[in-house]
Amino acid sequence: MSRHGEKAREVLLDAAEELFASYGIDAVSNRKIAEHAGTANHSAIKYHFGSRQDLLEAMLQRALADMRRCRAALPSAAGGPQASLRELVTVQALPWVYSFDALGRPSWRAQFLFQARLHPDLPSIVGDSLRDEVLGAAAQGRELKEFEGIPEMVVKSRALILGPMFLGLCAQYERTVNEGRQRGNWESVGYFLVDSMVGMLAAPSTAPADFMGFAEG
Repeated sequence: MSRHGEKAREVLLDAAEELFASYGIDAVSNRKIAEHAGTANHSAIKYHFGSRQDLLEAMLQRALADMRRCRAALPSAAGGPQASLRELVTVQALPWVYSFDALGRPSWRAQFLFQARLHPDLPSIVGDSLRDEVLGAAAQGRELKEFEGIPEMVVKSRALILGPMFLGLCAQYERTVNEGRQRGNWESVGYFLVDSMVGMLAAPSTAPADFMGFAEG
């Protein structure tokens, strides 16, 4: 693809990210995205991406690529056989936060991903990675001392909450940054979320867990 073509794709991705974040994915037409990107070609999405689904998948893949670059830049990547729950959550969560921080201002990535997790045809790439890392450790027989005394169904159910919890706060903070109302910085948000998620996952269980059958779905 030519440099001009790559630039045109990036402009369309940026326009779609902003509009989807602001109005919801199903409320924005391909024509509106093209107009917001400043092109007179109303078929630009079809030309550069193919289908609407291809556009959405390209947006998710771009977000994943940015996150993975941030993860590779971390001083060390915890997550080995002896990793603690905090290390597992940190290595999953902080690269996303750093990738949001690396975007220009205003930015729409966290808000778009929050919208995307509600879309039936899209994977929840943030929530799935957080959930799978925690549950994968247990499935592989790794003993996480933080889970001692907590029923397995409670751990599974709490893991399902991680994605909405993480993305909801990141989307909210991104909006305050865009509006010039933020306090602190993205890194402080990241560590607050790590503390919150670890605390929620490892909190004592004080109620019967038999109502949590949704965790099997």
